[in-house]
Amino acid sequence: MTSRDPTTSEFNGVQTPPTEPQLSRDLSRWMMPIEVLCATLMVGIVLMLFGGVIARYVFSHPVGWIDEAVSLSFIWVAMLGAVLAMHRNEHLRLTMFVDKIPAQWRGLIHAFALVAISAFLIGLIGPSIEHVESEWMVTSPALEIPSGIRVSAIAVGMILMLLVIGAYALKTVSKKNLFIAIIGVGLFVTFCFGIAPQLKQLGMINILIFLCGLVFFCLVAGVPIAFCFGIGVMSYLAFTGSIPLVVIVGRIDEGMGNIVLVSVPIFVLLGCVLDATGMGKAIVDFLASMIGHVKAGMSYVLLASLFIVSGISGSKVSDMATVAPALFPEMRRRGNKKSEMVALLATGAAMADTVPPSIVLIVLGSVAGVSIAGLFESGFFVAMVLLMALLVLARWKARNEVTGQVKRPSLKAIGKLAMIASPALVLPFLIRSAVGGGVATATEVSTLAVLYAMLIGQLLYGGIGWKRLYGMLVETAALSGAILLILGTASSMAWAITQSGVVQQLSAFLTTLPGGWMAFMAVTVVVFLILGCLLEGLPAVLLLAPIMFPIAKKLGIHEIHYSMVIVCAMNVGLMMPPIGVGFYIACRIGDAKPDEVIVAIWPYIAALLVGVIVIAAIPALSTFML
Repeated sequence: MTSRDPTTSEFNGVQTPPTEPQLSRDLSRWMMPIEVLCATLMVGIVLMLFGGVIARYVFSHPVGWIDEAVSLSFIWVAMLGAVLAMHRNEHLRLTMFVDKIPAQWRGLIHAFALVAISAFLIGLIGPSIEHVESEWMVTSPALEIPSGIRVSAIAVGMILMLLVIGAYALKTVSKKNLFIAIIGVGLFVTFCFGIAPQLKQLGMINILIFLCGLVFFCLVAGVPIAFCFGIGVMSYLAFTGSIPLVVIVGRIDEGMGNIVLVSVPIFVLLGCVLDATGMGKAIVDFLASMIGHVKAGMSYVLLASLFIVSGISGSKVSDMATVAPALFPEMRRRGNKKSEMVALLATGAAMADTVPPSIVLIVLGSVAGVSIAGLFESGFFVAMVLLMALLVLARWKARNEVTGQVKRPSLKAIGKLAMIASPALVLPFLIRSAVGGGVATATEVSTLAVLYAMLIGQLLYGGIGWKRLYGMLVETAALSGAILLILGTASSMAWAITQSGVVQQLSAFLTTLPGGWMAFMAVTVVVFLILGCLLEGLPAVLLLAPIMFPIAKKLGIHEIHYSMVIVCAMNVGLMMPPIGVGFYIACRIGDAKPDEVIVAIWPYIAALLVGVIVIAAIPALSTFML
């Protein structure tokens, strides 16, 4: 994932002419109404959900229209957030191949990426409007308004994204490169239409051509992952069959519209609140006072902090950004190498990603139809298995560490830090117990957690100014839009793969593997390790969960057990060099050279892999707490 400041002269990873900063400032002004609308909708969603909780649990009088109003607001936040993410260059994409291309060719690759995205958006604007027209005849039961108002967010979002892309393309790409890219994409489309009759006769080979080959080519070229999926499935349907493209829009709507997913932007907001108020630092300081003086003490503190903080923010990036600045200076003072610290930071974040509230678990539960409460119960203990693997390795690496000069703080100092950290320490356990105990849904808990964190932050940790809060709401909308657009296009791609019949053939093959369910588990671990490297983890879950879960069910594998295996394997892949996106994010946060961290991280990766194998081989580790 990459991000950029709107005032810099870089877009999509490519340096641009001097005219671009002025364009960015102009676009930032044009984006202001969208930012204000997104921030307003986010506040409205939180307040409506909170009001629903109060009405249900305090007054025992559920309000029927709240879910409809939240659903309408949510899809608008998702699509307008995707527009903001496009403007801010925060859509997830694979950059390692583009970075290795000679500089003289990057401009052309950049032009191709922009033209490919534009072609996808142009191709779906018409079907999006058609989808609005069909939904306009449907009236919502509680609010009694046309459903077309809700789904028109998709059409508006695509039109606005096309305008943003067009503006940047005209100003940041040379006319020569833009012309070559347009001609190249145009020739590809013309050629595919010309041989469409022959393509239709290829059957399932088209899956390899469009949903594998074309998607991979776009990934390598730096096209954002959401659009790679969309381009692949649109090409597959347009060139090899007679299914109308409005089906893609319908699948995007279905993939993004699940009310359970409303908790995703709210937990993203919670991570921002955690970072802004200093609640995460309070937890880190308390843990350091407790165990920082023993051998490998600061490594223990780092891992324990990631474990606890992950239970509040739900985001790996937020976890690492909170923990690293608080601990790395002291760890360096004690002689820890930067490469070792970043390696532990990266693998620790991978370990903690099943700790509730995990955004991956929420999305997986929504896509695969698995109980989110069950995933939260299991995820906490599974993370402890991986935590133990890393703790053992950290202790062995610190066997020669000298701690004689490190003094343990007084009980008075520890007690003071405990008092400061206690309101923050309570939050992850409240989240887990409320969802796991069935007291409230993940969406309701996320809302209560945000309001709790903001109240405690205001009273005890210095609070958040209005300007900072506005920035957090906009950032939440942009990041959520990037995540949810991937979910929508991955949903359409998974549908296309399922409709092709390849799933049935894959199921027949995998269910007859020698070794039964254990062999299938081994294949699962390898597949998600690889896809976790390439697709930033979450897209891999979205793409394969609908395909792999029915096979696991046929083999008698418990859905919670299988969920834990794929999420853990995916997280390890995310941090595996030289491809894993999370690995580079950790290096950036820790300000370390990837070449140095690559050498240090492999023992930690090996420890996590041992933990994943143990979790895969012993189902009871995932299911005994259910």
